[in-house]
Amino acid sequence: MKKLASEFFLRGLIAGGFGPIVLAVVYLILNSVAEVDAVSTGQICVGIVSLYILAFIVGGSNVVYQIERLPLTIAILIHGGVLYVCYLITYLLNGWIENGVMPIIVFSLIFIIGFIAIWAVIFSVTKANTKKVNEALKQKRQSRE
Repeated sequence: MKKLASEFFLRGLIAGGFGPIVLAVVYLILNSVAEVDAVSTGQICVGIVSLYILAFIVGGSNVVYQIERLPLTIAILIHGGVLYVCYLITYLLNGWIENGVMPIIVFSLIFIIGFIAIWAVIFSVTKANTKKVNEALKQKRQSRE
């Protein structure tokens, strides 16, 4: 358990630095799309801190896949739940989505579709790579015989 906690902390520290960079990109996009002329100092501070914490948690939460006793499906659900809650809180805190039923439903649907799409890509790439490795092993066994 100590190893997982230290791995979570290390991954979080590495990923945390990207949070403020993402915030800068988000503000640049908002500036070009929504014509936001000024962002208050408070908004910048909340944004920097919230995105650092978000990136820290997101980066560290990947450690859930290293828990060997945990079935992959459960690990995916835990990871997805943590990501969903962290992103939702961050978006609400920064005012990127309104605090209302419909905006949260729309956010939730987009998050779920995105999460499933990413896992579909990961699954298909992993399946293709596994097939290649199995074929290479099969050919190697046949060449020995």
